[in-house]
Amino acid sequence: MHDTEGSEYDRLFYPYLFDGGKASIDDVLVQVRHSTLEKCREVIALRRMTLEASCEQIVAVGRAMARNFVHGATLLAFGNGGSTTDVQDMVTELLTPPFADWMPLPAIALTSDSAVITAVGNDVGFDNIYTRQVIAFGRQGDIALGISTSGNSTNVLVALEQAKKQGLLTVGLAGYDGGKMARSAAVDYCITASSDYIPRIQEVQATVYHALLEVIQVLVKKENSHGYEVR
Repeated sequence: MHDTEGSEYDRLFYPYLFDGGKASIDDVLVQVRHSTLEKCREVIALRRMTLEASCEQIVAVGRAMARNFVHGATLLAFGNGGSTTDVQDMVTELLTPPFADWMPLPAIALTSDSAVITAVGNDVGFDNIYTRQVIAFGRQGDIALGISTSGNSTNVLVALEQAKKQGLLTVGLAGYDGGKMARSAAVDYCITASSDYIPRIQEVQATVYHALLEVIQVLVKKENSHGYEVR
């Protein structure tokens, strides 16, 4: 590989590929270690900031979701891109809990049915891929949870609006300043990871929904075991 080839990113992370292979592998490992530690520091700092700003709200959201689950709710979850995998992970852990003492709870990832998504996207428009599913699946008392790193994803917002019309509990996870999601009257709760860097936002959103799962499971288990009423 010649000196003139490769991007700045390539030269930073793979310098041994340039300059005739003269770069030291030890230097490369030092750079990789430094980069990794910096990313860890960033996500830890954002997690702490989000906890400080939203701790009470996270508990309130978990309590509201647990209350609805106890009364037979199904979670409908949706998002785009990386948020698609987040909602699928959340739904998976509700349906097949990772811990023996957790109770399976009904949930649907509206991101998973490629036939529905492509049909609605093609025939009606991409903005409606989740709304049409909310109309079909959503029942009063169910839970709609949308994830958007910007807080401005149209298909997520209109699905939450439709869910609110049908009497669902509506929850949003957003980044940046919360965007339209944080200001929408259709969203009962919006938890915001205040950052403008998408990877860190998504990492913190994953932490938030895992925290929600723990709150939900503790309260549902208490209600089922001792007749405790989730309030």
